[in-house]
Amino acid sequence: MGAILSNLRNTVIAGLVLLVVVIVVVGATAGFPDFGGKPWVAFIVRWLHVVNGVMWIGLLWYFNFVQIPTMPKIPDEQKGAISGHIAPVALFWFRWAAMGTIVFGLILAEMNGYLLESIKLGIGEGNASYTAIGIGMWMGVIMWFNVWFVIWPNQKKALGIVEASADEKKAAARTAMLFSRTNTLLSFPMLYCMVAAQNGGFG
Repeated sequence: MGAILSNLRNTVIAGLVLLVVVIVVVGATAGFPDFGGKPWVAFIVRWLHVVNGVMWIGLLWYFNFVQIPTMPKIPDEQKGAISGHIAPVALFWFRWAAMGTIVFGLILAEMNGYLLESIKLGIGEGNASYTAIGIGMWMGVIMWFNVWFVIWPNQKKALGIVEASADEKKAAARTAMLFSRTNTLLSFPMLYCMVAAQNGGFG
């Protein structure tokens, strides 16, 4: 067991194997789905959308609830470990999880036939679910844009990944922080809209 849990790759592989076991157990009890059929594929796309979303929002909240508030308390000689090693790796998973969330979410909406209706916020459809998921989608797109086109370019300057002066680094760090806080603000209503659209949260 130690060999599995002490190595992240082995842990992920074991988690995926356990996932297959759970699918088999549930399928044997409740009946196997039509593997390869549209409902099954849509379910897998939804699962990938959720997995990426958990990674994205989890890291967003880590940055805002843990790293940013804690950095001023860390002695200067120790901050390099965060900015030089932890933050770049966290930002890698952060931005690609944002991309995965958006891509799989749009694919899912198209597969289920509500992409256009959601983009239009359900206007003219008379369906609150389209409005809810549409609001959530637009918030998600804004958050994704912030990650890729504001937060990441500024973090590259702040962390010294690209060359910048001391003043530019300071300004870039503040800009990245403010847009990260914007995404944190949007994450609460966005998550509500996504859950409400599937579970009747709008009545």
